[in-house]
Parts: sequence; structure tokens; C-alpha cells
Amino acid sequence: MTPVSEIGIAVVGTLFMAAYGVILGLILFGIDRIVHARMQARIGPPIHQPFLDVMKLFCKDSPVPDNAIPWLFNAAPVVAVASAITILLYLPIGSFVLPLFGGYGDIILIMYLLTVPSLAMVVGGFASSSPYATIGSQREMVTMMAYEFPLAIAIIAIAWRLAVAGVADPFSIVTIASNPVWGVVGPVGFVGLLLLFFVLAWVTPAELSRIPCDTPEAETELCGGLLVEYSGRNLAMFSVSSAVKTVAMASLAVVMFLPWNLSWFIPMAPAVALVVDFIFFTIKVLLVVLFSVTLIRTSMARFRINHLVKIYWGLFGGIGLIGLILIMIDVFIGGGIVA
Repeated sequence: MTPVSEIGIAVVGTLFMAAYGVILGLILFGIDRIVHARMQARIGPPIHQPFLDVMKLFCKDSPVPDNAIPWLFNAAPVVAVASAITILLYLPIGSFVLPLFGGYGDIILIMYLLTVPSLAMVVGGFASSSPYATIGSQREMVTMMAYEFPLAIAIIAIAWRLAVAGVADPFSIVTIASNPVWGVVGPVGFVGLLLLFFVLAWVTPAELSRIPCDTPEAETELCGGLLVEYSGRNLAMFSVSSAVKTVAMASLAVVMFLPWNLSWFIPMAPAVALVVDFIFFTIKVLLVVLFSVTLIRTSMARFRINHLVKIYWGLFGGIGLIGLILIMIDVFIGGGIVA
């Protein structure tokens, strides 16, 4: 394959994944709002309302506060969108086993990339010079430090278990997607994986700054927090970044814990398998969002920032460690497949 062909494939693949992330992310926002409303005995907005909101924002100007740092203030939403899309380029989608950048990074890199959109919002909040945005940015950094610990436990536990089972390159996201970890554990390890899946489900709303972990924005306390000075096109780009990151985070959960494709069990032509597995993957992403975002935000109130840290470091960090210990015990007692 010539360098020109490789560049062309990279460009087309990036545009496809960007469109997939933006469109699916906004659809997920619409479904989330409808289900959230129905669970509260309300009708809710139409499913295309997020598209209308973003289009309206893109048609508006983006004023910069007088005391802000203009170039940093305007660059933050661009970085947030670009970094969120970049995450998708490392994740295998359905039968597309080898992602666009699959050979250039692993699960640890993806974990760090997940922090970049949040860091961009933090930088934008500080650059706006607003006291509300400054407090929101500080809360966002504290929230990041809180949920990174249980997230790291879940990722390391799965990679370690695959390594013990003799799977080559266990930190590769392609390896994790191709070798479901459920198949290499015994009953004790199965319980440990369920605990880790539970932890990741609770990390998701914190990673996305959704209720009950929306303390950095907290409209009733901080008038929008770190985004209080943003409007127009800049706010639209942050909304798009949040939509794409929702797809990325749910896709990561699917790849780590629900990687199966229908084509693994039902014989079908390769072209048909690509389409069917792609649709099946999207359905799994939707289910992850409904359970880890919609259900939680409908049934919970916002955490206080000090409670959030205690809950994620103490409760979910502890549950994650228990899950890791159970997986280790499963290896020692000879459960599952061990090399």
C-alpha cells in the first residue's frame, strides 16, 4: 500500500469515526432525555432536540469575556472536540477489529486520552477569568482525581488477567476486544468481573460530568460552572465534545466487558457481518448509556464535591480492589484458563 493510499484511508476513516461519534452521541443525548423524562412521568423533548440545540448555538456569536485569555479561551473547545474524536480512532467498532490507530497505542493511552477533553474544559474555565468558572475548573480537577483510581483498577485487572491466561499483548485494546475476559475466569473471577463492571458503570457519569457527578457545572450553585462564560459556537463545540466522549466511554465499556459480535455465533457473509456487528455494537453502546447514565442520573441527586471524592476513592475504589482480589484468588485456586 502506497503512502498516499494510507493517508487517504486515514482521512476517510477519521471523517467516518468523527461523523459516527457526533451523530450517535447527539442521538444518545436525545434518547437519554426522553427516557429520563418518561421515568419522571413527563413527555420530554423530541429525539432530535440535541441536533437543534447544537445547530442553534453554531449560528450564534461566541463573545470573549474582557479579562479572558482570548486564544486559550477559543482553543479549549477545539481541543476538546479533537481529543474526543481521537479516542474513537483507537477503539475497535463491531467487526472492524483493527481500529484506525490500533497499532499505535494501548488501553493505557486511551485512559489518558479520556482526560484530555476534561482538561480542555478546565483550561477554558480558567482562561475565562470568571470566579464561577474557576471554582468549576477546580472541582473538575478534583473529580478527575477521584474517578481515575477505580477506572485504573478495572483496566489493570482485566489486562493482568489476560496476561496470566497467556494472551499476548494484554494491554492492547484489540487484544481485549478479541479475547473476552469472561472466558478465562472461573466462578470467583466471574464475580470479580461483575464488581469491576459495576465500578466502570459508576465511573462513566463521573467521566462525563453527568448527574450525580456534575459538580463542576452545577447550574443551581455555580450558574454553569466552568462553562458559564461560553456561548455560541464555542459552547456548541463543548456540547459536541461531550456527545462524542459519551460514545467513546460507552464504547470502551463495551470493548472491555461486552466485546462479543453476532458474527462469532451466526454464520454470515463478511459484508453482512460488518453491518450486523456494527448495528449490534451501537445497540450495546445505547444500553450502556441507558444504565450507566440515564438510570443513575434519574435516581440520584447531585453529590457534594467532598462526598464525591470519598465515594469514588472509598466506596468504588474499595469495590474495585475487591474485584481485583477476587480475580487474583480465582487464578490461585485454578479457575478459568491459566497459562
